[in-house]
Amino acid sequence: MKLPSWLRKTLVAAITVCTFGLVTPPASLLAAKEPPSDDASSSDWQHSPTSRAEEAVSLTRAQFIERTMEKAVAQSHEKFGRKIAPVIEDEFRAVILPRMEEVIAELADRYPEEELRYLAVSENPSGGQGERIFHLYRMDTGEDLVRFHVRREHPPQDGYWFQFHYHTCDDGFQAHHELGKIYWSKNTPPNWRT
Repeated sequence: MKLPSWLRKTLVAAITVCTFGLVTPPASLLAAKEPPSDDASSSDWQHSPTSRAEEAVSLTRAQFIERTMEKAVAQSHEKFGRKIAPVIEDEFRAVILPRMEEVIAELADRYPEEELRYLAVSENPSGGQGERIFHLYRMDTGEDLVRFHVRREHPPQDGYWFQFHYHTCDDGFQAHHELGKIYWSKNTPPNWRT
């Protein structure tokens, strides 16, 4: 039996969030992908469409922030992969997540509650050396609002650092707004999502 796309995505997200990314969802949920649309960009990610039922739900600011933070944690764990996540998990939760929550709360304050239902978290963080963790965007227009990224830094004689930052649509995503840094080690870190 083929499950609807929204149900597969919900189950994958629920499994990931409930297990803090330590358990991989069953392959049957991940394998049933929809064919790409004709207007797909060359980018390796797209915003996920939502069902009408999801769009009809109004959220309070607190509900929006809680739901968005759950998805932020899930996307971050997917980005880190099994090799990086255990090493930086505690510091990420203590330093970076609270700052992410502040940025998300500031975004929520810019919109009336009835419009919060249109704000969503992108899926498929970049792997390899890519910076993208997730983006917050408007489902009704597809417009990106905030982009959360992490890049590797390697200052001379100082080892490797993960520099977490975000960009906003206010300046065309040009400025880097720092969330914090986490030290890795003197050794080169593995690729993201490994």
